[in-house]
Amino acid sequence: MKKTSGFTYLLLLSVVFAIISCKKKDYPLTKVTPSDLDSIAANYYEQYLKLYPLEATAQGDTRYNDLLPININEESISGEIVFYNSVQDQLKKVDYEKLSDDKKVVFDVLDFTLKDKIERYAYHPEYIPFTQFGGLPLDFPLLGSGQGSQPFKTEKDYDNWLRRMEKFPDWIDAAIENFKTGINQNVVLPQKLVVKMIPQMNAEEIITKDFEKNIFSGPVKNFPKNFTDAQKQKYTTLYKDAVSKKIVPAYTKMGTFLEKEYLPKSRLTDGYNALPKGKDIYAYYVKSWTTTNLNPEEINKIGVQEVNMLRAEMEKVKQQVGFSGSLEEFLTHVKSDPKAMPYKTNTEVIAAFNGILKKIEPKLKSMFSVTPKTPFEIRQTEKFREASASAEYVQGTPDEKRPGIFYMPLPDPTKFNVTSGMESLFLHEAIPGHHYQVSLQQENENLPKFMRFGWFGAYGEGWAHYCETLGPEFGLYTDPYQKMGYLSDQMLRAVRLVIDTGLHTGTMNRDQAISYFLSNVAYDEASATAEIERYMAIPGQALSYKIGSIKIRELRDKYQKQLGNKFNLAKFHDEILSQGCLPLSVLERKMNLWAKKQ
Repeated sequence: MKKTSGFTYLLLLSVVFAIISCKKKDYPLTKVTPSDLDSIAANYYEQYLKLYPLEATAQGDTRYNDLLPININEESISGEIVFYNSVQDQLKKVDYEKLSDDKKVVFDVLDFTLKDKIERYAYHPEYIPFTQFGGLPLDFPLLGSGQGSQPFKTEKDYDNWLRRMEKFPDWIDAAIENFKTGINQNVVLPQKLVVKMIPQMNAEEIITKDFEKNIFSGPVKNFPKNFTDAQKQKYTTLYKDAVSKKIVPAYTKMGTFLEKEYLPKSRLTDGYNALPKGKDIYAYYVKSWTTTNLNPEEINKIGVQEVNMLRAEMEKVKQQVGFSGSLEEFLTHVKSDPKAMPYKTNTEVIAAFNGILKKIEPKLKSMFSVTPKTPFEIRQTEKFREASASAEYVQGTPDEKRPGIFYMPLPDPTKFNVTSGMESLFLHEAIPGHHYQVSLQQENENLPKFMRFGWFGAYGEGWAHYCETLGPEFGLYTDPYQKMGYLSDQMLRAVRLVIDTGLHTGTMNRDQAISYFLSNVAYDEASATAEIERYMAIPGQALSYKIGSIKIRELRDKYQKQLGNKFNLAKFHDEILSQGCLPLSVLERKMNLWAKKQ
């Protein structure tokens, strides 16, 4: 994930923007007017990284590792919108018809990106600066632990992180002001989500005054071997001071605000339909996350059809293991069936995931001609975030210095249930899912950087979800419990179409959503609740998986039928992945051109 920054602006095209840039001395945008598409795309992303330096850090670009801009305030957002409009003006001067097919893809992706970003700000996402599921306060501890993308190898690295810690209280203050504006505009989070955010802000390993036990002490506990005693003493003192005077008070302040001021003003409703202009806001998120023109009603209908089809497949597995009760009873049964929980230690679970990789490796060569150079690792999720974390993939860097990592939370390995997805989870989050797609995209230096490091959920999650369906071709899902895990993962994405649209159009509330979820997916109630509350926090995101997967499978089936013996699966996969994340409409146009050339 996706999915989880300082900013400057490219062109000073208005008096307002000029005034803003004068007021903010640290505005990093430079005055450039590119004309050809390559220059426009390159310059767009160069300026974008200055606006979002945490993204640069995640990509291994160290130039802005000291920046933590307050990019959620009105001033920054106004400048950002001016910047996006200026790039759109540049695109209007490009002769689209004279571009090559590949360049037309670049144009289309940049045009879609700019329009999407401008439209997003029309609905004031800054009124909810973070949720229980994501945002800077949740990302910051991992960065500061020394286990994330922020490097701690040199004195400059240590100085960079000090500067980011210095700015963190300012970000928190801006977030509080935004939450207050949201209260005034009746745009607030559901109460059931806010109660989850308060303990996150008050987590002991974040706010403890015992520096040795604070997660932000990680870089001081693991100094580079070449650091002298004097350097170690210097940064130990500086980091202790920053954590005690900046970090701990900032988190404490946010926790107190959420509990005392925001929680009483939060709403008892569950969906975006309850907000002012909620129907329009949700329609935007549906379009943005699916990159289609499908409306909520159409997506809900697709979801119901998928759920019914998958229930029929689950009935077959139920019969295979000899269970005589109803499907709902079977879903309850497998949650506690010892055969579905064969592991005793964390080491055993991680070894089992490595075993999946070993099993599929021979088949990968026949399904992909182009494979990543970026190394890959499987790790257990860090303890501080394990209790509330999902399995996830964290991208590596294109220089191959940091591997792509598949993180697996294992708070209790004896309760790790394979029917919640294991083989399918690996295909999705790791190989050939997110690791292949993200790594190949980042390694492709023929792409402009905004595409090398870009993301569209319908493509990225759609590809990963499609990869789950490759299990039988890899020789997986032969065990009925692993097959049930695959069907559960498929069902998980199908019920999302029904639940996300139901929640945010008001036809389903939180409790009804949890009940519907549990009647179709082999999750315990706590996990089901976390899923539903995720959809409440980030409307539309959950739709991207199934909608994208259906499109990729639809294209594969169409070309297999059209091309017959000329169809080559490896070439199809290579072409799907050849230009990185694309809006689905752009992907389909690109793939149709490919099919004509076969």
